[in-house]
Amino acid sequence: MLSCDVGRLTSRIIMLILSVLLFGPAWAAPMAQPARLVAENAAPISFTVVKGPPGACGPGCDRWIAAEGKIDGAAAARFRRFLKQIGDIRLPIYLHSPGGNLEQALAIGTMLRERKFTARVGRTIVEECGFEAQDGDVCVKLKQSGRELHGEVWLRNAQCNSACPYLILGAVTREIAPETSLAVHSPHVILNFTGGAPTREMRTAALQQALSRADHMVADYLKRMGVDAGLLTVARSVRFEDMRVLTREEIVRFGIDRREQAETPWVFENANRSLIHKTVTRRKEGEQLFRTVQLRLICSDAGRFQLDYQRPVPPAGFVSVALASEPGRLSFYFPPRRAAGQEAWALHVGKPQLDKLAAIGQFELAEGTLTNGQWQFQPVQFTSEGFSQAFERLVATCPPGKPAAPLAARNIATSPAK
Repeated sequence: MLSCDVGRLTSRIIMLILSVLLFGPAWAAPMAQPARLVAENAAPISFTVVKGPPGACGPGCDRWIAAEGKIDGAAAARFRRFLKQIGDIRLPIYLHSPGGNLEQALAIGTMLRERKFTARVGRTIVEECGFEAQDGDVCVKLKQSGRELHGEVWLRNAQCNSACPYLILGAVTREIAPETSLAVHSPHVILNFTGGAPTREMRTAALQQALSRADHMVADYLKRMGVDAGLLTVARSVRFEDMRVLTREEIVRFGIDRREQAETPWVFENANRSLIHKTVTRRKEGEQLFRTVQLRLICSDAGRFQLDYQRPVPPAGFVSVALASEPGRLSFYFPPRRAAGQEAWALHVGKPQLDKLAAIGQFELAEGTLTNGQWQFQPVQFTSEGFSQAFERLVATCPPGKPAAPLAARNIATSPAK
């Protein structure tokens, strides 16, 4: 709570930054939906230690802190008690929050810096909630119980909006994965005067003073956390009623997450058809813009699979995509499917080949272009983080397989892109 004197009147100013932003499906270009203010009765942010399967929160990591809900006026004190309770254990923290009280977010961010936290944006799906909604009363009470729970991290649609991006800046290591969002806007100031009815001039002066103090407070915090002041400039350019999702270029430029390539792990999804998928956003050396690509693996049976690769349509010319595999390259089928500025390539692969790729720790694709009669290949490497576990779950859902001969490397297609 901020306070300032305006003439003979005392104003008590509470800064709230609340909004929710949702995202569309993963197997398509991410589409932002209109922001809406979070409900006043939204659950306050909870801090919970969660245990998952091996690798659930990265290589060698199976326990993390889930921080979810609105950043309320008592959040910092609650987090301080939580840190005292868990002691000196070093766990990453996953944030999923629509925002809330700015001062509380900065206070929690300062604690993250003192403890040298790694922070990521991600939702935690708690196993003990069963069929109850993750944001329903039953599940919220479980998350607030102080018990260690069980679950898994889900990145799609995870959000850190409004005051939450300032909170995450306190971490020493910040990782903003594809399929998650950071969104900002201007603060909303509530003026509560006591001692009489203020004049319009008094209200205007108090509002300007409160906003100026907030700007100085945030600017000082950004400097201490090593983040570019351009973040504050962008936030102040957006009305409180609106929301601005930061682009990958801005996330890197402001120093929030400086990685030139960010990936999700491979994730199993049992929807209309079982599949595993991952999303990657990357920028080539010398380029200004990031591009997002996606991989998806589905099964024909337990021994045969289709690997799909979706990317933005490249400039016109002769193009190809191949999977690097011993003893050569396996070319994706030509032509790719194209729609809405995206193209999807497909390749049939066998289980032995996928097992081999999983064992070496990475996938490598070769994107080819035909220049002056010569093929030029640009390698694109992806980690296999989460692949073994996700692939095992996928195979368990596939129909029985038939013995199949190993696939041979095919000649590269030489048809032009349209």
